[in-house]
Amino acid sequence: MKLVLLFGPQAVGKMTVGHELEKVTDLKLFHNHMTIDLVTKFFDYGTKEGKRLVNLFRSEIFKEFAKSENYGMIFTYVWAFNYESDWKFVEDVCGIFEAEGADIYFVELETDLDERLKRNITPHRLEHKPTKRNIEWSENDLKTSMDKYRMNSFEGEIKKENYLRIHNKDLSPEEVAKQIKEHFNL
Repeated sequence: MKLVLLFGPQAVGKMTVGHELEKVTDLKLFHNHMTIDLVTKFFDYGTKEGKRLVNLFRSEIFKEFAKSENYGMIFTYVWAFNYESDWKFVEDVCGIFEAEGADIYFVELETDLDERLKRNITPHRLEHKPTKRNIEWSENDLKTSMDKYRMNSFEGEIKKENYLRIHNKDLSPEEVAKQIKEHFNL
């Protein structure tokens, strides 16, 4: 069993790269909006109820998947490095998979704000993330979240053996997926 934790700021390309990585490996993609968009139909994600349900669904999916005979999972996540709760979430997710003997791979994507703003409105993103279709709100959230969250790690902050950082501004999602697959021999 393998878990590829694919993280970085909003609109950096996590889900799109995840789709491409899914095509060239036996990994299954679980992008973070699969649970967010499900729950948001009933409760805003920012509410206590919304967050609880998103975390509950994710946790149960992780537990069942980690016990399965599947090859592995790609999970996408916006990791706020300045929030202890996000570090704890990552630790908990890894713990679920490690308890079942899984190998964990950390892949961090980064690119500049202008590129992320362009990617924020791509048809692929909007097709798979209904809550991002309000472009004005989504763009504002993307910009203002940078004031509150640090969404890329500092150099040397992630001390994991299986860690790869990719600046993907000038790379296609297919190229990034190939790089991940080859680097970790997936």
